[in-house]
Amino acid sequence: MVSRQPMPTESIFAMETPPIKFGPGATEEVGFDLRRLGVTRALIVTDPTIARLGLADRVRAAAEEEGVQAEVFDEVHVEPTDESFEAAIRFARDRSFDGFVAVGGGSVMDTAKAINLFTTYPADLYEYVNRPLGRGSPVPGPLRPLIAIPTTSGTGSETTAVAVLDILELKTKTGIAHRFLRPALALVDPLNTLTCPPEVTAAAGMDALFHALESYTSRRYDARPAWPSPAERPIYLGANPISDLWCEKAIELVGRSLRRAVANGYDLEARTDMALAATFASVGFGNSGVHIPHTLAYPIAGRVRDYVPPGYPVHEPMVPHGISVSLTAPAAFEYTYPACPERHLHAARLLGANVEGVSITEGHDVLPNALRALMRDIAFPNGLEAIGYRESDVPALVEGGMAQQRMHGGCPRPLNPQVLGEVLRRSLRCW
Repeated sequence: MVSRQPMPTESIFAMETPPIKFGPGATEEVGFDLRRLGVTRALIVTDPTIARLGLADRVRAAAEEEGVQAEVFDEVHVEPTDESFEAAIRFARDRSFDGFVAVGGGSVMDTAKAINLFTTYPADLYEYVNRPLGRGSPVPGPLRPLIAIPTTSGTGSETTAVAVLDILELKTKTGIAHRFLRPALALVDPLNTLTCPPEVTAAAGMDALFHALESYTSRRYDARPAWPSPAERPIYLGANPISDLWCEKAIELVGRSLRRAVANGYDLEARTDMALAATFASVGFGNSGVHIPHTLAYPIAGRVRDYVPPGYPVHEPMVPHGISVSLTAPAAFEYTYPACPERHLHAARLLGANVEGVSITEGHDVLPNALRALMRDIAFPNGLEAIGYRESDVPALVEGGMAQQRMHGGCPRPLNPQVLGEVLRRSLRCW
């Protein structure tokens, strides 16, 4: 047997993604795919809004036409919490489902992943939650088939190996990350996004953009210490040649079509571009990872006091993930610029910024300013103050960001409380 020779830095990267079926009408093939995957009794997981619009019932009918029994759970909490995860798991426990279908946005898909995990390998919720907030135990083995059907274009949860939740007692978000969480199949149908409200379209699109931007500018896989064994190599490996290609195309598509999709939800070409962008970005970041904006997004969302986002079917304080990840991004990319200025400038060009004649020494603000312009055009809140935060909140947000250890290694420059504090202070207003 040939043993791997020790190396100072990593020399191997991996590309993992589930099969993807893309195109208008792909939803109608869900019954065929459930049967092909060997599912005989499926739980369709969705939220009250999607259920009211009738999409979950269409999916159930398509499953039953192929001889697959199906039941609908429609009580997913938007921006799921530890309590909502546990309620969903309790519903599914002991009902003998051998497969799952998630129909909705990231909250629905993450909840379906949690149901699949904890009904297959029952445990205390914190058993699999990432350290240091949980024990971070590896998932013991493969899960049951899960088909993910996204209804927004942003989260990318249909291809990723992560389920995100809000820990209510700690007022922060965290996640469960393991390659076995990836769905067995993603059915990406742009028709499912046509009725998505403009505010949700904007937030989801920005989430897709920062998946791609953070991955593209993250610390490279071969600049990280070598992992002792293949078993210890994480799902987030750092920027690499394959993820770069997916991320570059995602950035270009967002720059071309997000404004159009927000302005006119029935622009099918723009909706298709955004669905592709979200898919491409999810494949890219699902293998390379993210850094500062996502690190700070979790405590920003978890510590919300009274901000209720327009366009969302909620009546309680909530910061949508696409907003929480965006508001610190201009300041974050000002900080990361010196680590890879060429990549920052290229990303700005892909977004549509004019970089002609801009030298590396002059380009510090080009990407941040392109992001600010996009945020203004899609009517985003102007910084953390606009969603209720003040400078006095910065220490608690820094503490929450420092707890997100899974993402720290992705930052291309050193990350510490002082850096996060400065990024937050510069993000109280974005422009």
